[in-house]
Amino acid sequence: MIFKAINISKTFPFPQKTTLFSNLSLELEKGQSVAITGKSGVGKTTLLHIFGTLEEADSGEIHVAGQLLTPANGSKFRRKNIGFIFQSFHLLEDFTLLENVLMPALIARTPKKPDFGLHLLEQVGLADRAYFPAKLLSGGEKQRAAIARALCNDPDLILADEPSGNLDSSNAEKIGSLLLSIVEQHKKGLILVTHNPDLATLCQKHYSLAEGKLGISL
Repeated sequence: MIFKAINISKTFPFPQKTTLFSNLSLELEKGQSVAITGKSGVGKTTLLHIFGTLEEADSGEIHVAGQLLTPANGSKFRRKNIGFIFQSFHLLEDFTLLENVLMPALIARTPKKPDFGLHLLEQVGLADRAYFPAKLLSGGEKQRAAIARALCNDPDLILADEPSGNLDSSNAEKIGSLLLSIVEQHKKGLILVTHNPDLATLCQKHYSLAEGKLGISL
């Protein structure tokens, strides 16, 4: 089991008490992909952040690769074992693609050689853009670079927040297929949240988040 969330609950007290999740659980095997869809405002991104230890749940447990994550170990474990892909890319615009891809290793204090970054960029078809500043790339190229960056520390788990949200339909389909093929090839676990039903159907499992619960979407 690469990921396990047990009885996750989260309530926001202000401006009025709102319970997003109550005793929500999810499991993920190595090499498995899961999509979570739902209406705007139901808490998809908050849930993904809780899974990745970027936010704390009120109660419940998160296990990644057999490790129970806590406030004490979550930050260090996250840097080395969880890769993130964001809707707005979050690339450093004045840095080269190669520098962006290798940044997670620098942050984790385990710097990688340029050849490693070039290998990751080659997997997403961007080796010829390695020394371009990120600001010169298209949206589709930036999202492909973000996928390569998420693999930098060889994480067990990849969390993707609307990875096709800023792309046109053609690029969204290409990015979705690329992401799923890389997850399968490298035997990673993938949890993504999306409004894109076509992207969701590419995943092995598809859940809908509503009223604080995850239900299988048929």
